Amino acid sequence: VVARPQATLDLRIALDSPVNGQGVVGSVLRVCAYEYATVNVTCTQTLDDSWIALDDTGLFLDEGARVNVQHTVLGAGASATGLAGDLLGDTAKVTIDTDYLGAREQVHDFNYELRHRGRKTECEIDANGVLTGTSKKVYRGTIDLVHGCKGATGTERETVLLANKGVDNKTVPVILCAEENVEGSHGATIGELDADTLFYFASRGIDRAAAEALSLIHI
Repeated sequence: VVARPQATLDLRIALDSPVNGQGVVGSVLRVCAYEYATVNVTCTQTLDDSWIALDDTGLFLDEGARVNVQHTVLGAGASATGLAGDLLGDTAKVTIDTDYLGAREQVHDFNYELRHRGRKTECEIDANGVLTGTSKKVYRGTIDLVHGCKGATGTERETVLLANKGVDNKTVPVILCAEENVEGSHGATIGELDADTLFYFASRGIDRAAAEALSLIHI
């Protein structure tokens, strides 16, 4: 995808399995955003558990360009979502918003890497998810503040609700810095339904399984 200077482009990708079967579904996307272009990418994955999903995205941003990526991962027995971005031009900005649900025995792997090369570049990575059953999830987020990117800022956050005892969650945020006068921050909030919340539901005749289902609807 090539977005000309000052152009705006909306791209929607849907990975689904409307019929029974099994195999691998893959998507490879490269985005080149020229000066002050805006590209909005929405990718939704709702495959059955018999499928494997591979999603590979590369971003290249020139001066003042904006790329906004929305990942929604709800299906596939195993999925790998990878994204690498180069913020080449000054004041370029990347925003990544990821929502996911791990259910049954699903395995989800997320790997994001954004490299700040231009001055006053910005990136924001925000991930929110719920893990149930015996699902597993790995999130790796790397913000690389390369020498020369003065005034750059990078932020990454993840919020995870562990709705079952048998889930496996790994969160690995990384910030690399080779430049002064930059800002980088990361944080993760990982929790489960506490005893007080479960008691509240139980006092109204709602058992643990139903309470967990209600929490998924809320998320």
